Amino acid sequence: MLKRIVVACLAAVAYVASIGEVRAQDPQFSQFYANPLYLNPAFAGAKRCPRLIMNYRNQWPSISGTFVTYSASFDMHIDKMHGGLGGLFMADRAGEGTLNTFQGSLMYAYQLNVTRKFTLRFAVEGALMQRSLDWGKLTFGDMIDPRYGFIYPTQEVQPNVSRIFFDLNAGFIGYSENIYFGFAAHHLTEPDEGFGGVSRLPRKWTGHAGFNIHFGRKGDNGWMLSPNIVYQHQQDFQQFNYGFYLAKSFMVGGIWFRHSFVNADALIFLIGFQQGAFKFGYSYDVTVSSLSNSTGGSHELSLGLQFNCRKAKKKFRAVSCPSF
Repeated sequence: MLKRIVVACLAAVAYVASIGEVRAQDPQFSQFYANPLYLNPAFAGAKRCPRLIMNYRNQWPSISGTFVTYSASFDMHIDKMHGGLGGLFMADRAGEGTLNTFQGSLMYAYQLNVTRKFTLRFAVEGALMQRSLDWGKLTFGDMIDPRYGFIYPTQEVQPNVSRIFFDLNAGFIGYSENIYFGFAAHHLTEPDEGFGGVSRLPRKWTGHAGFNIHFGRKGDNGWMLSPNIVYQHQQDFQQFNYGFYLAKSFMVGGIWFRHSFVNADALIFLIGFQQGAFKFGYSYDVTVSSLSNSTGGSHELSLGLQFNCRKAKKKFRAVSCPSF
């Protein structure tokens, strides 16, 4: 019963959004550095050699099919272009596919070596997005029989249930050997995503920063502590993520706390490993808000492949931020 109620509520919100001013928010990933192009397009090519990254997130699995998000990205640095190229695909399903979002985007990040130790990257990203509504999964009051339940056809008029629109994003990152920071702006044109009326997708602002502290022998055999913070603002919603990574050899772990100004959301626990070209990470969000007894938290997986490439003709400084 809870599952059907949640699906019906999500569908109702989607329908109201098509005729009113209810607005959507972007999917969120707890392993934001394991999905770098989604966090900030300026990360395109920041590791120089080609890399392929895949991500999966299942939010609140105890309420079946509520929010499931997939993404895949590919990027590499191209010397002749003085920067990196990247591509990103993202699919988000809400309410067992009642509301679906698909995104395909291309981005370019220009690299500027300011000094021998400090680098800036500036990026622009163009995206094509589709938002669709499965009208057959919606339920309305005029479909209900007091005795037999949902047996009648609805008299509601079906609007246009698919919307395709262009989106524009931008960002920059700055980094040295052990310090990194960045800023990204998504949905700069605030495209119209409404099904039956105008409903603008609000701009999203993201700021992120961190640094690395090495203990003992620097390199694969030493410990590295990396405190980080990520701040995001979209419409009236604001969110903070702060915590740290701890890495040694091929293993990495992390603990994060996510909250808004209004309430606490989740504690995030991460474990991952990287061996050669292969990288894998798993994180679990422990819900600490009032929903904690019914959601089942959130599961997230990341898989990365870092390919080899020809040695750079001149010195290339790769970004030193974590990979999870």
